[in-house]
Amino acid sequence: MNRKALIAAVLLLPALSGGCLAKAAVDVVTLPAKAAGKAVDWSTTSQSEADRNYGRKMRKAEEREGAERKKWEKECRQHKRDDCERYEGYRADR
Repeated sequence: MNRKALIAAVLLLPALSGGCLAKAAVDVVTLPAKAAGKAVDWSTTSQSEADRNYGRKMRKAEEREGAERKKWEKECRQHKRDDCERYEGYRADR
């Protein structure tokens, strides 16, 4: 009985592992194309990344403008200057 099971396993082994070998061969062949695709993805900026970066840049600029306006208004109140009607400092939209 043991010998029959061993013979059956040996005979079935190539049939069972054939899919694995074929998949491994396909993986080896397609690896360079996948690697090149990843390199292109890493070296380029997608539209969503560009939008996210622009949004971050604008939020920082608006934060800077807000801080400068707040400082300017405080100085105007403390020194009671005459030229406080119009803010001439940094603007985020420029």
